[in-house]
Amino acid sequence: METVRPRRSLGRLSEIARVATRHGFGYAFERRSTPPDGEMRADRGPRLREMFDELGPTFVKFGQLLSTRPDVVPLDIVVELRKLQDDVTPFPFAQVEEVVRAELGLTVAQAFVAFDEQPIAAASIGQVHRATLPNGEDVVVKVQRPDAPKQIESDIQLLRAAARVVRERVHALDFVDTGALVDEFARSIRQELDYQQEARNAEAFRRNFAGDDRVVVPRVWWRYTTARILTLERLEGTQIRDLDVSDWSDDERRELAYRMTDAWMTMIFRHGFFHGDPHPANILVLEDGSLGLVDFGLAGRLTPEDMVRLTRLFVDAATENVTALPRRLADLGVEYPREREDELRSRLEELYYRYYGTRLSDIDPIEVIREGFNLIYAMNLRLPTRFMILDKAIATLGSVGVELYPGFNVFEVARPYAKQLLAERLSPRRLAVLAHREARELAGVARELPYQMHDVLETARRGQFEMTIHNPGIDHLEERLDHAVNRVVVGLIVAAGLLGSAIVGTATEGPKIIGVQVLAFVGFMLSGMFGIWLIWGVLRSGRL
Repeated sequence: METVRPRRSLGRLSEIARVATRHGFGYAFERRSTPPDGEMRADRGPRLREMFDELGPTFVKFGQLLSTRPDVVPLDIVVELRKLQDDVTPFPFAQVEEVVRAELGLTVAQAFVAFDEQPIAAASIGQVHRATLPNGEDVVVKVQRPDAPKQIESDIQLLRAAARVVRERVHALDFVDTGALVDEFARSIRQELDYQQEARNAEAFRRNFAGDDRVVVPRVWWRYTTARILTLERLEGTQIRDLDVSDWSDDERRELAYRMTDAWMTMIFRHGFFHGDPHPANILVLEDGSLGLVDFGLAGRLTPEDMVRLTRLFVDAATENVTALPRRLADLGVEYPREREDELRSRLEELYYRYYGTRLSDIDPIEVIREGFNLIYAMNLRLPTRFMILDKAIATLGSVGVELYPGFNVFEVARPYAKQLLAERLSPRRLAVLAHREARELAGVARELPYQMHDVLETARRGQFEMTIHNPGIDHLEERLDHAVNRVVVGLIVAAGLLGSAIVGTATEGPKIIGVQVLAFVGFMLSGMFGIWLIWGVLRSGRL
């Protein structure tokens, strides 16, 4: 088995290279750092999407992750990768029965009164079946593919290998940490393998919307839920993607678009916990007109600290304090090259004043989001994952809303929530609470400071004071100096060998080879071998 797995992995990696070449990305697997002239055409987005589609479910998932990373992927590719659909061929019902038996300790017939053999949806990790519990409750059961964990782990290893190849050979992507991207994907998809995590997300959404008639979140049936099986209350309704709104009036279409977005603004600004994928297949219009939510695998969370920092960002934007925006972004965890801070401030000012004073109804939110993504990519900004999910959710809401109602503006829905957030965070009562909390924390720091100073001075007095300085450049300095010294020594040996051999070669007596004194000949040969070895080492490392 140990020999079969590497051989199979090598075959799969070769297949990836062939598919990449067929779609115009073969240069990533060749010894050249940039694509040939004319290769980076305007259709690179569709070609990349088609390549991921052809490579299979795990790569489709990876493409979907990339579609949430405008900091490393250009906008035209982000737009295309968001079209990737995680639809695959269902696996046989016999395997469904095996998973149910292994997870619940019961056969399908024992666990459920009814269970449809034909799934209503199938994806790379699992598929969904209609069923009925012994108590008569209608449910949907998501069952994980038997080989999903093993296949995903295998593909993650292949993605790591491909990431190393791209890192070494495609220098145009040097600013992208391809290894970190694969690590992020690995964490994300491993979480999706745990259906209990999705169940906990569903429980949280249901708890947050308790008493709200506008939104329905299905109940989790924990007795029939494990890491590989998720059983939820069945919602009867029509997916937004399947709605025929051609006969609807403008008011009806507008009302649905704004009601859907209002639900997400409630999650973001009031709950601080939001559904990360408002895809039209994940939102149902139920018979009573309320909205039903499904698919809770991707969720984002904003902490109270995030909300405070967002408030400061809103205040600076409202008061035209544009120079403070880079600092506010940094407070939110946005990373950017510090040497480009002035450039970032300038570009933010340009974007800000382009829309400042314009009525919200006159602003195209999709265009603003597009310009924001272009800025993120151009400046190599690094956004925390929770804000990546938030960006994707708002962008998806904007596009779905426009499909329902062409005059839809996501910012108009967000405005009252943002105003309420500012009012709450800047109310005298809340400011007094914050001041009291910070004063208490500062008092604690002041109380501990003399003791900490005493500990430092006592350690120094005993001669045990140590300071560690970590610098990646300095950490490798000794190794580089070692290599340099070794090469200098070899170079001196070669020079000495050549010089000594030349002196010995002037002797007229003794045996000779091709007219050169034997000892001198041996010296020349050894010096030549050392010289070739030195040159080979320099060429191999790429450094003189």
